[in-house]
Amino acid sequence: MPSERTSSQFKDISLTFKANPTNFDILVTKNETAIARAIRNLVLTTPGERLFNSRIGSRISKSLFENIDPISAASIKSEIEFTVRTFEPRVELVNTIVDPDYDNNTFNVSLTYRIIGADIPAQKLSFSLQTTR
Repeated sequence: MPSERTSSQFKDISLTFKANPTNFDILVTKNETAIARAIRNLVLTTPGERLFNSRIGSRISKSLFENIDPISAASIKSEIEFTVRTFEPRVELVNTIVDPDYDNNTFNVSLTYRIIGADIPAQKLSFSLQTTR
């Protein structure tokens, strides 16, 4: 179980790289939005893509080219859970659902997690995974 932290705020750099109109610094995302984007980026990053830490990321891209079936969904689910638990210490994963969408050749992912050190309800993050060609 992750250690309990008391933190009032989390910040990450916005990936739009737009300037803040008041101080001309790069925009930041805060709290729930920052953590949701960080989790999604972790899941979609392939190990070796990040400079200076080639371990960060998940290997789900290999599973996306397999047949869309419950076995592939279970493999993707376990990889997502491992990635979030290993590389995102700010959250405690509550539930992970990966549903194959046979008609669109995608997997619909729904994550429920609690932010450690923040007194807010559990957060839900949903996105789709599909092959890129």
